[in-house]
Amino acid sequence: MKKNIVGLVGETGSGKDTFCQYIKKISKKPVFYFRFSTPLTEALNIFLNEIKKEDQQWLGIMLRQRFGNNILGKAIVKKIKSITKGIVILNGIRYWEEYKTIKKLGGEVIYITAEQKLRWQRLRTRGEKKDDRVSFKKFLELERAKTELAIPRIGKKADFEIENNGTKQDFYQNIQAIFKKF
Repeated sequence: MKKNIVGLVGETGSGKDTFCQYIKKISKKPVFYFRFSTPLTEALNIFLNEIKKEDQQWLGIMLRQRFGNNILGKAIVKKIKSITKGIVILNGIRYWEEYKTIKKLGGEVIYITAEQKLRWQRLRTRGEKKDDRVSFKKFLELERAKTELAIPRIGKKADFEIENNGTKQDFYQNIQAIFKKF
């Protein structure tokens, strides 16, 4: 058994985490799941009781300005170095350098997207971050942050695309169709 690397790119609320949970559920291989934002969350948890997407965006920008746009990609590579077999899912590609890192590792990139209003509605019900229940106007503002701008363009370069505008069952069928190719 070899190591399969899968990178996920997609707008907030598109279904990336649901994708990961489903793969863990159906895979016969071990599944390892990492978010590019995990180092940001870990750092922010030292200082804050509640994490906002805005805080992650700000810290990500600061780290990239200081250490380069691939600083989170480098952190992920360190985390997955010891994994020799199974499926490694790297969730939350936001910069071209992260995309290139996955491709250099021999990985496939999947773009998960959904209509904006639907993503906002999903976000409001998940409650993962303090600012998940923002107004639609604030959601649109967060979508225009520097960390979010390249997502659709990177998505166009992905190896696969899933439009997640239907039911969860539809989404699961699309995931299965892609994973049959691995």
